[in-house]
Amino acid sequence: MFAWFQRLLPQRGDFFGMFEAHAAMLVAAAEALQELGDDHASTEKCLRTIQDREHVADDVIRDVLTSVRKTFLTPFDRGAITSLIGAMDDSIDEMLAAARAIDLYELKQLRPEMKDIIGIIGEAARVTNEAIPLLRNVNKNGHRLHQLTERLVRLEGKADDVHAAGLKRAFREVARTNSLEFAVTREILRHLERVTDAFEDVANQIDGIVIDYA
Repeated sequence: MFAWFQRLLPQRGDFFGMFEAHAAMLVAAAEALQELGDDHASTEKCLRTIQDREHVADDVIRDVLTSVRKTFLTPFDRGAITSLIGAMDDSIDEMLAAARAIDLYELKQLRPEMKDIIGIIGEAARVTNEAIPLLRNVNKNGHRLHQLTERLVRLEGKADDVHAAGLKRAFREVARTNSLEFAVTREILRHLERVTDAFEDVANQIDGIVIDYA
């Protein structure tokens, strides 16, 4: 009878595997965004690549949310699981929004500050990709996870500084002579900076798990 009852219970979902699959899509999308930042790159090709990665990430988050509902035993609190995967998904959604804006305005050459923030996004994706597998053993990896989340927070602060400097330089160079170019520059910088904001939220979610379970 007990064996029969066990078969009725939902199986334990592979949340760690799904987190890691999503993190891999963050890296892949960030690499495509980096390519998009190269002068005279094919915006259509890069945008399509980011869209494809975002679609895969959407499939992953749907699997996570379905597994949370069906799984009897989860490795972390259900709210922590959904908040973490949600923050990760926001990161790739913001990358896609930035790529769409670059494509919309047909920018063939990005300003230096835009390229700098794209580089920061790439590093943030790689740091996240390193951190996520460590959640399999929070007790053992708590210190390293804290180091990585600190790195993500510092990267977000660096992106804020680059964003502010880029706006100031654009204002001085083109605001008075080409208001449309300034408006486009401001919007692209804002989109890119929001990606790093999303990665900071990922860091905060990971820190919350470390605090609760390490």
